[in-house]
Amino acid sequence: MKLAVEIEQETDGRWIAEISQIPGALAYGNTRQEAIARVEALALRVFADRLEHGEMPQELEEIFSVAI
Repeated sequence: MKLAVEIEQETDGRWIAEISQIPGALAYGNTRQEAIARVEALALRVFADRLEHGEMPQELEEIFSVAI
């Protein structure tokens, strides 16, 4: 799974970053890099929450293997 970060600068100078594949994954930053870092961290929190609730997308479930 590849997630695209869309970024643009607001008229007030702030940067906004969004990952459209994750509803609500939107973050502001004072710099371009800060906005990107914040939205990426938010995406990881969303995935962690989904994993805890058994709602992980198939593509991400393939990341882990459990040794017996």
